[in-house]
Amino acid sequence: METTVETHHKNVSTFIHLSTFCKWIFPFGNFIAPLILWTVQGKRSRFIDNHGKNAINFQLSMFLYLIGIAVLTIPFIIYQAFRLEGTNSHFYFNPEPHINGDLDQLSALIIVLLVAGTIAIGLFILEVITVISAAIAASEGKAYKYPLTIPFLKETLIKEEPLATDKPLEDEIENKDDDKDETIIL
Repeated sequence: METTVETHHKNVSTFIHLSTFCKWIFPFGNFIAPLILWTVQGKRSRFIDNHGKNAINFQLSMFLYLIGIAVLTIPFIIYQAFRLEGTNSHFYFNPEPHINGDLDQLSALIIVLLVAGTIAIGLFILEVITVISAAIAASEGKAYKYPLTIPFLKETLIKEEPLATDKPLEDEIENKDDDKDETIIL
């Protein structure tokens, strides 16, 4: 069964998802803009409420993942930088394109930066693709579940109500009752 969703609710839900791109306009815009739209419009419809909660949950999850990457990466970078700093006296540059010195310490730093950078870029690409997918689903009146989302705000369960066209007509109900009352006498 499908539920009917008003065009206004679809539009507001779409704008909630797209408003997460405000982070490129002002700091923490990915939290502030959808939070304002969701707080103002969320009580009007469960559809808007669920899309708003999903958008905010996803943005909080992405922020938490990026903080986790930073917390795990920064100590490695600092450690490798101190190890590398002790070897700087051994580096000297020749006019030829090679470096003499301990490259194992430099390569460990590069590996840490490459891994952290790859994960961060992957999260960024995932975020852009899923926000656009969620906005499209909202504009079509469909529910959308973001991947890798931690449910900080719980969703409201939506009861599915039949469409008006799914209800049988009164004439059909009366005809069915008439068929039951007829008995065949032989």
